[in-house]
Amino acid sequence: MQGLASPARIHILACLLQSPCPVGELTEDLTLGQPTVSHHLRLLRHVGLVTGRRARRDGRSVVYALHDAHVAALLQQVLAHVHHGDRA
Repeated sequence: MQGLASPARIHILACLLQSPCPVGELTEDLTLGQPTVSHHLRLLRHVGLVTGRRARRDGRSVVYALHDAHVAALLQQVLAHVHHGDRA
C-alpha cells in the first residue's frame, strides 16, 4: 500500500496502465520534474508495482511498465473507487 500512498505515484501508475514508457514521457505527461518522477519510480520498483527494462535502441533509457496483470487489476479497482467517490 506504500506505493499507493502518494497522488503522484497513483498518477504515474495510471499512465503506465495505458502503456509502458520512459521517465521522460512520464515527466512530460505529469508536469513533474525528472528527479521527482525517478524517485517515485524507484520506490514503485522497490515495492514490486513496476518493472524497468533498458530500451533497445540506445540501451541507456529505461522503459517502465506495471509489474503484471495483478497490479493492473488492483490499480483499476483503485481508480474506479476514486472516480466513484467523485459522483457522490
